[in-house]
Amino acid sequence: MPGTGADGKPFFWIGNGKKPVGGLHVAFTAHSRSQVDTFYQAALTAGGRDNGAPGLRPHYHPNYYGAFVFDPDGNNIEAVCHQAE
Repeated sequence: MPGTGADGKPFFWIGNGKKPVGGLHVAFTAHSRSQVDTFYQAALTAGGRDNGAPGLRPHYHPNYYGAFVFDPDGNNIEAVCHQAE
């Protein structure tokens, strides 16, 4: 699964292989936790469906702060901040 980004951390991943069940998962890097919060609220306002409210996901790493929504096509869209705040 290739990814592209800066500072040794991909900000856009492209999957290959089998078609994902339930759509694609696209993750975008945010520069702050407040950007993740703003993404989540904007996505819900635009018709997205909740798939994980903003919060820490320590099972990925201690500073992984993300939010997940399903777009109208069922794709899982994520915003994530890796910074400690």
